[in-house]
Amino acid sequence: MADSERLSAPGCWAACTSYWRTRKGFLLLTEIILCLVILICFSASTSGYSSLSVIEMILAAVFFVIYMCDLHTKMPFINWPWSDFFRTLIAAILYLITSIFVLVEKGNTAKIIAGVLGLIATLLFGYDAYFTFPLRQQRHTAAPTDPTDGPV
Repeated sequence: MADSERLSAPGCWAACTSYWRTRKGFLLLTEIILCLVILICFSASTSGYSSLSVIEMILAAVFFVIYMCDLHTKMPFINWPWSDFFRTLIAAILYLITSIFVLVEKGNTAKIIAGVLGLIATLLFGYDAYFTFPLRQQRHTAAPTDPTDGPV
């Protein structure tokens, strides 16, 4: 996944800084920051919608640490690309639904900002879901049409 883009790094801080420079690391870091800003906006206006931001921020941070420390290669019993794909797909759908509800209700300024940022989060999580789609990453090679071992 993002292993081919990462530089070799011996320490924890070096591994973190080299991982967030990859496309997947930058996406996860942006998701964490955007969820934090949305959480602050929802907390300032109403606490009813803040649980989505908390859960997605924690999940993005967990996946960031897992990919940064190469734990996905040490735990092969979990299919990490599919788990990450479903996390981002569900987050995009839930942020879209939540943002539409928040923008239709017409609350104060913080609530409207949270709704608009939720739509931006929908686009970000949707792009991440498209980028991490596991079947998109598989490379297919053409099968040989002629037998290579001679005539039968």
